[in-house]
Amino acid sequence: MNPLPLSGDAGSPTRYDTPTILLHWLTALLVVGLFALAEIWDALPRGTPTRKLLQSLHVSFGLLFAAVLVARIVWRLTAGRRLPRASGGIWGLAGSSMHVLLYVLMAAQVVLGFLFRWAQGEAFTFFGLFDVPTLIPIDREQRRAIGGLHDTVAWTIIVLAGCHALAGLAHHYWLKDGILRRMLPRR
Repeated sequence: MNPLPLSGDAGSPTRYDTPTILLHWLTALLVVGLFALAEIWDALPRGTPTRKLLQSLHVSFGLLFAAVLVARIVWRLTAGRRLPRASGGIWGLAGSSMHVLLYVLMAAQVVLGFLFRWAQGEAFTFFGLFDVPTLIPIDREQRRAIGGLHDTVAWTIIVLAGCHALAGLAHHYWLKDGILRRMLPRR
């Protein structure tokens, strides 16, 4: 596989634009952080102040994640730079499919997060600055099912994002084709 040139002319860019790169890495940071918060509080006894604080932070960062995801999708559909597939054939299809699946799962996770919080009937605030109103009343009986789905989708995202990261590292260190550098800022 031939390495991609990373200093293409203005007519053939080889790196994503700065907003796309920033939104990608902010998304990655939020996904890992949200997952870590949930796993840490799950190990704490119920009702403790630390557990409640971590849950509150998870809700607030979850709202930030929702905003970043919407911005990322809007940017990608409007002004974001599109680059050719990193690979052709089945590997290119696999990479594109992974991206679509991650977007779908992240969007589903945002919806499930909102539904779960509304089903809990607890305050839904953004870092204590404002409350998010309940737009859809959810029966508290559905809380367990929605929470289970939220947890399953979270684990699925983490596993697939890990595979995505490993693929990027394999491209960089094994194939040496410059694919990872497309999503890194210029030095």
